[in-house]
Amino acid sequence: MKRLVTEKLLSWKNKEDKKPLLLVGARQIGKSYSVLDFGKTNYANTVLFNFETSEELRKIFDLDLDPHRIVRELEGFSRQTIMPYNTLIFFDEIQACGKAIASLKYFCENAPEYDVIAAGSLLGSFLVKGFESFPVGKVDRIVMYPMTFHEYLMEMNPHMITLIGKSFSENTPMPLHEKAMQLFREYLFTGGMPRAVLEWKTNGDPIFVAATHQEILSMYYGDMGKYSTPTEQVKTRAVFDSMPTQLARENKKFRYSLIGSNARAAHYEIGLEWLMSAGMVLKCQKTGQGELPLAFYADLTSYKIYMSDIGLLGAKVGVPASAVLSEKAMLGSEMRGMLAENYVMQEVTAKGNTTL
Repeated sequence: MKRLVTEKLLSWKNKEDKKPLLLVGARQIGKSYSVLDFGKTNYANTVLFNFETSEELRKIFDLDLDPHRIVRELEGFSRQTIMPYNTLIFFDEIQACGKAIASLKYFCENAPEYDVIAAGSLLGSFLVKGFESFPVGKVDRIVMYPMTFHEYLMEMNPHMITLIGKSFSENTPMPLHEKAMQLFREYLFTGGMPRAVLEWKTNGDPIFVAATHQEILSMYYGDMGKYSTPTEQVKTRAVFDSMPTQLARENKKFRYSLIGSNARAAHYEIGLEWLMSAGMVLKCQKTGQGELPLAFYADLTSYKIYMSDIGLLGAKVGVPASAVLSEKAMLGSEMRGMLAENYVMQEVTAKGNTTL
């Protein structure tokens, strides 16, 4: 699937002073596919190293962090030649090897001739825990999100993008409005996880999409147990499980009391921070005035939390596919408001507006 992040990757490749690149984002949003597809088009060869699947690979970084020695051993490990400037080195799931993360600093300083992209679903957990060897200032960074509605149309009906854009720019009625709305309802159901979109495109059966959503949610719960203590895991799950209630109620901000009668920010804030760093949820800060800069008027004690993907939100809430896909289906006002708010938050965040 074509993704807009490819344009950002190409801009990174063409920078004269580029550093190793960190591509961060939630699990299952298409990071690995996007990097491999980009490498296939723009490099002589791409060499993939997945740190979650090989202890032998992780041991390469134990001796020291000399990038030239590391490259020689990576060639032996992969049985592929790594050429300066012409090979893309792809470190996938790099959060599984802290020393590999630290090595990015030395690739930046001592071996800039190698193009390195590192991706990880839980890289943010190192920042939350204050990982002391994180290469601050020595890496470029791109944040990737689930597919936007624009990207969904790129895959499902690219001609509709032109029609919508023309109507918007000319302020004229959309000629295929109902068709566009049907595609929008489909997106509210599938969300932006590439596997879910592919299932819908291939089979057109809500059951397959729903099964994909549940599998991804199970992966998310499994991830909550990685790189955290059992106590932190319990708190993280509790915050995540409160999401539907948080969004459905009339309250205008996230409330820890909805997690449990005795829940307090001091106890559960680490769970919320973990979910945000893993890209599973999005935070929207309240501002007191609609004037620029918005951050100047931010109320740091008041914010709302949204799911990172509208399709996963529907799956977590248990919204029937027919209730979203059908034009005549009846949804309660709370559910309509929940979906609309979450969709807007996703789109705004994907455009790079992440401050408030």
